[in-house]
Amino acid sequence: MCLDELGPLAVKTYPGAEWKTGECRATFEPDYGRRGTLWAHGAFEPASGQAAIVTSTRRDSASHIRLIEKVILEFPSDRWILIEDNLSTHVSRAVKLALLAHPEIQVLFIPKYACWLNLIEPWWKQFRSLALKGRRFETLAELETSLLNGLEYWNAHKHPYTWKKKPMIQPLLWMGSRPQLGSIAI
Repeated sequence: MCLDELGPLAVKTYPGAEWKTGECRATFEPDYGRRGTLWAHGAFEPASGQAAIVTSTRRDSASHIRLIEKVILEFPSDRWILIEDNLSTHVSRAVKLALLAHPEIQVLFIPKYACWLNLIEPWWKQFRSLALKGRRFETLAELETSLLNGLEYWNAHKHPYTWKKKPMIQPLLWMGSRPQLGSIAI
């Protein structure tokens, strides 16, 4: 189960894919969106494609604990493995205390500067397109409703995530051989 945050998402206009025809370049009316912000705390299960989010006006430990509780409720299992980054709210004292009540949860932290290992990151891009692209929001309630509608649509049409990045092929050394682990001097 991959966990992460998306945000802050501003209450503003999110440009869509419309293009202006003619001699002028593609433009849209700027919207500086000083009407509030919202964070989406998400959980994504790559094996089934199912996702869950918790919205909050802050990125804090309490919101992260609410997300973990939602994972327990919406993804029933005997054991959970949560993959997260090293954000301070993920390793806070409050989160550690909450996890003590759930010994069946194991948390694995991805290495620093390796966010691409968390499979929720490419899902955020698809989710953003479903929930935000081409829409204008006037209130936090409209933004939250759009996020929940996008999530509902995703879960109705979910599919397992397949990693499309191909492994790198090791280059051949001189004389056409590949390096062996035992032959490399360290």
